[in-house]
Amino acid sequence: MNRMLVAANVDILAQFAWSRVLLAFDFDGTLAPIVANRDEAHMRARTRMLLDRVCRCYPCAVISGRARDDVERRLGGLSLRHIVGNHGLEPGEYMSSFEHEIAAIRPRLEAALKECPGVDIEDKRFSLAVHYRRSRRKRDASRAIYEAVAKLAPPMRAVPGKLVVNVLPERAPHKGDALIQLRALEGTDTAIYVGDDDTDEDVFHLDQPGR
Repeated sequence: MNRMLVAANVDILAQFAWSRVLLAFDFDGTLAPIVANRDEAHMRARTRMLLDRVCRCYPCAVISGRARDDVERRLGGLSLRHIVGNHGLEPGEYMSSFEHEIAAIRPRLEAALKECPGVDIEDKRFSLAVHYRRSRRKRDASRAIYEAVAKLAPPMRAVPGKLVVNVLPERAPHKGDALIQLRALEGTDTAIYVGDDDTDEDVFHLDQPGR
């Protein structure tokens, strides 16, 4: 993990702060602590206050793995320019197609995992999150999930998370695509993105030096 808010990076951060910059954040694990019950996730009061101050200075976005309406409820009252859900694909093009694909594969995935106790499938309309936090045999559960996803048709993309496997349409845009699109919409030269999970690697793998 690269920690950006350290003394060694002050000069770099200063350059970004004075540029035309977009600031974007993941939600769970970044703006809000990871919790055992996903429905109870919320920002601490101080985090909300600081984010509100940042939103007044720069164009800001949240790019979350949660469904857009879900994360939007948790961000109420903040002057964010953009809220993107479902790992970068919501809102966007081909939504009805993605919804149809997810609806088609969900019952097959449920059938394949019905013998895996502690596995919970969260339907986010345009993607699925297969949670195995409650499983007593987490390694076996993880293996079973990946094997089941590999057999799905149409083919799906499996993205690991913290005791969860995210299942998305293979051709769906990811968080990196979303960040590039938002930067273009805002007309900014650079972007800073803060995230903590494997799905955020789609942003960190972008090969755009200086931007």
